[in-house]
Amino acid sequence: MTETDQMNTVNDPGTQRGWLRLLVTISVPVLLILGAVIYYLANDQYVSTDNAYIQQDRIAIAPEITGRVLEVAVKENQHVKAGDLLFRIDPTPFRIAIAQADAAIAAAQVNVVELKADYGATGVDIASAAQAVDFYQKEYQRQAALMGRGFTTRARLQAAEHALDDARGRLGNARAEAMKAQASLATGTAVPGINPDIAAAQAQRSKAVLDLARTELRAPTSGTISQSDKLHPGQMAFMGVSALSIVASDHSWVQANFKETDLNLMRVGQPVMVWFDAYPDLKLKGHVASIGAGTGSEFSVLPAQNATGNWVKVTQRVPVRIFIDEASPRQLIAGQSAHVRVDTSTHGG
Repeated sequence: MTETDQMNTVNDPGTQRGWLRLLVTISVPVLLILGAVIYYLANDQYVSTDNAYIQQDRIAIAPEITGRVLEVAVKENQHVKAGDLLFRIDPTPFRIAIAQADAAIAAAQVNVVELKADYGATGVDIASAAQAVDFYQKEYQRQAALMGRGFTTRARLQAAEHALDDARGRLGNARAEAMKAQASLATGTAVPGINPDIAAAQAQRSKAVLDLARTELRAPTSGTISQSDKLHPGQMAFMGVSALSIVASDHSWVQANFKETDLNLMRVGQPVMVWFDAYPDLKLKGHVASIGAGTGSEFSVLPAQNATGNWVKVTQRVPVRIFIDEASPRQLIAGQSAHVRVDTSTHGG
């Protein structure tokens, strides 16, 4: 083939299309492989999962007393602020308890006055008995002297001795009554200076006042009311039994369940990007707050036992808590699905 024929072959349009087709056939796979490599290298520092959900504090509101519901001041899904009234229990029984405690205090105070009067009377009895002992002591001595000179009878001497013994007995009884009255007025080291009966009645009144204050249940934090449909005026509210709940929507976090194989480079403090299925255009920044101490299956009600002969290894999921670092322009709802991506290129902190 001459040089002219070769030039004609190269310039032939069919030949040029063949070379172009070959070039495209080779370059497309090369570009795809190159793009995949670049994408892998660019995203090698990230680990992500869509097994993630919004979590919020849920506070169960349970009364500390038992009583009939008088008023319900909130509705389902209503937003409340800390201190807002939630519901009220009938205060009448507790006001009566305060009146009973006041009566018990008054009765204890009257009893103390009576004890003081009794204690004062024992002083008079002691003085009178002491005078009687002194009198009969002298009479006995006089009768004994007369007996020695033979001017009295033995019967009179014995009568004087009996009278002296009786006076001494009455003096001992009077002193015992005084000690008893003094002991009744004594106070203990637990409540020094206060009669125990008065202290008990005062404690009873304090409890009644506290129970009266507990008839009004107020929101301990701001949030959204939940499960209030089961609470109605007229029904009984029982101590310690949840009546409704408050979802603290102003504090949200994400619980993401990562594969155990993704945890090698993950550290607390690493930056996270979070987006949500409900709001595709919303992305929020966060950080890794903590990494779970066990897998989800480990803390299940019935943990898996892999001691069987047909055991199959399953990649476990570990819960990772992620705090959201910026305020969301959209309402975040507990249980919402989320997608998270952790940047493992930093060491956290």
